[in-house]
Amino acid sequence: MSASVNEQTEDTLPENPQALAELTARVMYANDPASQALGMHIVSVAPGQASMSMPVRADMLNGHKTCHGGFIFALADSSFAFACNSRNAATVAAGCTIDYLAPAFEGDVLTANAAEYSLSGRTGVYDVQVTNQEGKRIAIFRGRSYRIKGQVVGD
Repeated sequence: MSASVNEQTEDTLPENPQALAELTARVMYANDPASQALGMHIVSVAPGQASMSMPVRADMLNGHKTCHGGFIFALADSSFAFACNSRNAATVAAGCTIDYLAPAFEGDVLTANAAEYSLSGRTGVYDVQVTNQEGKRIAIFRGRSYRIKGQVVGD
């Protein structure tokens, strides 16, 4: 995120959509202990898009010594949340699905790229692709969003 956005305060919202997306992501991440605890980091954000990464730790493995699907889901869900809130309109999940395509292993770094597929009125549809550090597809996730009252920043 650019230095100008880091200097931006919640009292003065930027008019530039990219700057607003970056400020919204910064504020959301600061208030998101779940994503922080799982080691997730924002890679990039733009209006209707977000990319987050997460290293697969030993405590994330299941009985098959592969990453538990719940952690992969959490990464995809967080990326979805940052994408659908990127315009600073408070938005929640209305539903989602995930398909696991390949296992992830300890030491892998997973990246979830969320992109807006459709936005109409208060609802949206977002697709998230989760890949490992080699670009191998690990999972695909589709989330449906619903805008509620309020904003993420400046409410």
